Amino acid sequence: MHYDIGYGKAEVTVYRTYAAPLRGVTRIPESGFEGRENHIFAARVDVEILGTGFLAAYTEGDNRNVVATDTMKNFIYASALEFAGATHEAFAALLARRFLETWPHLESLRITCEELPFAQHSGVLHGRSRDDFAVAEATAARVGGVPAVTGARSGRHGMQLIKLSGSSFAQFVRDDYTTLPDMIDRPLHIHFDADWRYADLADATGERAERYVAPEQVRDLLTRVFDDFNSRSIQHLVHEMGRRALERFPQLSEISFDAQNRLWDTALTSGQDAKVKVYTDPRGTYGRIGLVMRRE
Repeated sequence: MHYDIGYGKAEVTVYRTYAAPLRGVTRIPESGFEGRENHIFAARVDVEILGTGFLAAYTEGDNRNVVATDTMKNFIYASALEFAGATHEAFAALLARRFLETWPHLESLRITCEELPFAQHSGVLHGRSRDDFAVAEATAARVGGVPAVTGARSGRHGMQLIKLSGSSFAQFVRDDYTTLPDMIDRPLHIHFDADWRYADLADATGERAERYVAPEQVRDLLTRVFDDFNSRSIQHLVHEMGRRALERFPQLSEISFDAQNRLWDTALTSGQDAKVKVYTDPRGTYGRIGLVMRRE
C-alpha cells in the first residue's frame, strides 16, 4: 500500500504589531508603491506536515511522532513574535525552516500565509481592508540533512476589476447551442488571482528588498494593463498581463492567472442614451480562464 500523508493546522490568525518596515523596493513606472510601515503585520497561516513518518498514527493509533496541531499553533505565535523580516514570503520561509529545526523527525512541510490587510489612517489608527491581498507559500525539506526552503510561490488574490468599455468578445465558435451574441466594446467585470515564482529561490524568500516583487506593485501593473489594453477576450487580456509582468520583472520565472468572467447582466437600457444602463448580478455560473506563462 502506498500512502500520501499530510496533516497540520489551518487558518491560524496572527496580528504582529510593529514588525520591520519594508524599505528599498525597486520602483516601477506603473506603481507608486515604495514600501510599507508594517505597524500591523497580519496573516492567516496554514501549515501542512508531509511525509510517511506519521504512518503509525494512521495505521496503529501510535502518536509518539505526532506533533499536536495545537502545538503548531502556539509555535506560529512564538515565531511571529521573534520575526525580524518585513514580507509574508520571509515569514513563510522562517516558519518552514524553524519547524524542521525544532522537530528533527519532520521530513517536509508546506507553509501558506495569506495577508490580512490593514490600511493605515494615522500613526496609530488602522482600518481592516476587505480588498485584494498578498499570499506567500514556502515548502521546506532536509537537503543533505539540513533544513532548507525548497520551493516558493507568491501572489495577489481576490482582485476584482470592472472596465466600462475597451473589451470585446466576438467571432467565437457558433452552433446549435450558441445563444451569446457577438459583443463589441462591452463592459468587462473580472475576479482574478495572480501567482508568480522567482528564477532564483534566494529572491523568493522576500529578504532582498531590491529584488523583491511587491504584490502591491503587481496589482498596480495588472490594473494598468486592464485599463489601457483593448482585449478581444479574457484569454487575450491575461496573456497581455503576463507578458508585461515578465517584461517588467526579469527576476520572475513564471506568472499564472486564475480569472473569472463576472460580467453583470443588463436589466434596462435608457431610451435616450445607450450608455446609460442598469445591471444586475448574473446567474451563479461564470466563465473561468487559466494561464501559466514560464520563461524557457
